[in-house]
Amino acid sequence: MKNLVSLFEMTNNKGAIGAFNVHCIEMLPSMMEAANELNIPIIIQTSLGTAEYVGFDLMVSIIKTLSERYNIDVCLHLDHCQDIHAIQKAIDSGYTSVMYDGSSLPLNENIENTKKVVEYAHKRNVSVEGEVGTIGGTEDGLVVDEKDVMYTNPEDAYMFVKETNVDALAVAIGTTHGLYKSKAKINFDLLKEISSNIGHVGLVLHGGTGVSDEDIKRCVSEGVKKVNIGSELNKAYIEEINKTFPKAADRPLTSLRKLFIPANQRIKEIVKQKLILLQK
Repeated sequence: MKNLVSLFEMTNNKGAIGAFNVHCIEMLPSMMEAANELNIPIIIQTSLGTAEYVGFDLMVSIIKTLSERYNIDVCLHLDHCQDIHAIQKAIDSGYTSVMYDGSSLPLNENIENTKKVVEYAHKRNVSVEGEVGTIGGTEDGLVVDEKDVMYTNPEDAYMFVKETNVDALAVAIGTTHGLYKSKAKINFDLLKEISSNIGHVGLVLHGGTGVSDEDIKRCVSEGVKKVNIGSELNKAYIEEINKTFPKAADRPLTSLRKLFIPANQRIKEIVKQKLILLQK
């Protein structure tokens, strides 16, 4: 298992790395199979809710087993966490990367809290992602109202990176978590300005589900190194299960595997499409 820094070094000038949110452990083999078939590194992400549902240690064990089975480079990342104690638990359990999300706090407080996480994580060879600006939408129960969305201020981003020594930075440039009602409007000028002055830190695009393939390609060309995909996977998974067994009489009486197998295959297809898209 790798941290973000290792994956960024491995994929330097080759494109961005796909970061896929897993909602249940049944999804995991299909995600890893996709990366194996393409021979491309992958980031598997869990929300705090998923980590607590599955179990931090169990998630780590499963990822280790699958990475050895498929012989692929994988990073296990805790996404959008505001609880420093939970982040420390993830690190102690074996997660190789974490995100402290202090974007809703005043900048100085965000910096101070992120520094604490970085100090704890880096001593254990774990990478840290931070966030400056506020990305809107809903993800795993976390809701940011549209009126509270705040684009990343470049000067704040530079200060944040300098003071915290984070390895990756999520920026608010027009995307939103969850499912889009219309096409995302990316502020590419802002992205370019931040990217040109951020140094070695990997920029992260959250809310990748609603961004067009063309815009994702452009984001990668402007310096984005990690692209998060979550809502699209969850939506496809549920739709595939509903499509496979649309009527009560068709529901399996022997094993839930009959529900999951077609849905897992759909997840594999989506992950492969995204991993290919993110290559330069």
